[in-house]
Amino acid sequence: MKTLLKNGLIYDGTGEEPFHGDILIKDEMLEEIGENLQDDEAEVIDLGGLSVSPGFFDAHSHNDFFAIKKEPEKYFEPFVRQGITSFIAGNCGLSSVGFEKDSPYKEGVGGGLFHNWDVTGEYGTVKEFFDAIDKNTPLNIATLVGHCSARNSVSGFENRELTPEERGRMLGIMEQGLKEGACGLSLGLMYEPGVYAKTEELRDVAKLCETYDVPMTVHPRASSAVSLAYSSPFGRPHILRALDELEEVSRGTHMKLQYSHAIFVGRSSFKCKDELLVILMRMRENGIDAMFDIYAEDRGVSVITVIMPAWYQSMSKEEKRKPFNKLKFTLLAKLSMKMLGFNFDNILIADVGEGDEKYEGKTVHQIAREEGMSDIDAYLHLCEISNNTGRVIMEPYSTAEIISEFSKHPNVLYMTDAWVEERGVQNLAIYDCFPKFLHLSLKGSGDTMPATIRKMSGAVADRFCIGQRGYIKKGFFADLTVFDEEKLKKGVPDQNKPFGIEKVFVNGTKVLDGETLDRQAFAKAGRAMPRER
Repeated sequence: MKTLLKNGLIYDGTGEEPFHGDILIKDEMLEEIGENLQDDEAEVIDLGGLSVSPGFFDAHSHNDFFAIKKEPEKYFEPFVRQGITSFIAGNCGLSSVGFEKDSPYKEGVGGGLFHNWDVTGEYGTVKEFFDAIDKNTPLNIATLVGHCSARNSVSGFENRELTPEERGRMLGIMEQGLKEGACGLSLGLMYEPGVYAKTEELRDVAKLCETYDVPMTVHPRASSAVSLAYSSPFGRPHILRALDELEEVSRGTHMKLQYSHAIFVGRSSFKCKDELLVILMRMRENGIDAMFDIYAEDRGVSVITVIMPAWYQSMSKEEKRKPFNKLKFTLLAKLSMKMLGFNFDNILIADVGEGDEKYEGKTVHQIAREEGMSDIDAYLHLCEISNNTGRVIMEPYSTAEIISEFSKHPNVLYMTDAWVEERGVQNLAIYDCFPKFLHLSLKGSGDTMPATIRKMSGAVADRFCIGQRGYIKKGFFADLTVFDEEKLKKGVPDQNKPFGIEKVFVNGTKVLDGETLDRQAFAKAGRAMPRER
């Protein structure tokens, strides 16, 4: 099957200026790129001057957990509608793969945030995962092996150092994944059981990445000036202490370190942005290939207990309500939020379970007013009815100024860090995160268009060693996104829908044409993307 795209403005993913030309697709591959191409056997599509680029590459995703669903289409539809064709999945230490089949702790894979539920099978290894999804999932998936998943496989969520035998097994799981084509390893130092890992254990993971010349992506221990990760709220901001730890872990190596989702939770954290960049650049000067990634959002998703310390979470409902315990928590919560620079009006309820949908889309403060409660009592009520598993959307995580500045940095990649939830309010990033990056560029507050396209295509493929992807080049896979620059420039973001995306091709197949999704083709258009070794 051949398709000839005529009269497009081609951004090829290299960061060079675009050029006018035609693209010939044969089956899954790009057959030829040039001017005035002709092929009598091809279906001809006249782009009429629309822009075309490599399919967008989401540099930080968790869609490995959704690629193996029995019916994965709904989890990927919002992404393809915003032009995304490929994902780097398995981030934050939480990969769907990387566990021993006979482990008694398999239910802990996903850290409680994700689960291998309603899936086509059990895939403990990267090879099994790739075999299961290749041509059997909507979009292209590369995966990291998560440290949390591998550690959980050998010791569960136990808060202790691993024995030498356990550490060897954990590293063996991760190394096997790399040998089978994983594109790197990931740490999740805010999640169980990764939160319990000490420096030497993390250095072992870093050395493994250095040996295989792959990135280690890191969800740091803290992304805010004050957090629950460190005992004292005073002194050096926690987000910077977390960066100090990464500098120590990687010291003396020449590894690739990818700092995940550069966010600054709470207004008091904004002052740390300059030093964050200073530390990352110092690491580069010391031989560490340090980069970071961002989304075009000023808010993010978290669990409802994000401001509740573990000692209080572990109490029964009755113990929580005892005057001394409640007073202690109330004072700590108010102090933490004041030091962070946000309040209960900045915590919006996304989901607290079936039967309590009336709370969705409202802030804790708004719910408190409606229910005639204090903010603390409303918050505790929401925690209780959701069994401490509720989902919230918090802001601010960033500002328009920080997003603008960081999007222009030479060592940044673009991503969504979003996934489709079964119910409740969705993360806005699933709808239009990548069109927003293009919108910012065209409005003059983002990077140039060629650089913006590169940071969501070729640069991501290069970073994670994904061969024959990320560029419009002869012999590469035909993942293409066609977009209208005028619609992107004039579009209104954050409307729970994409804008400016006209067509999407996945491995040579046109799956999106305007608003029409070819659901039959889409269902199995995606390929596994093993690392090029």
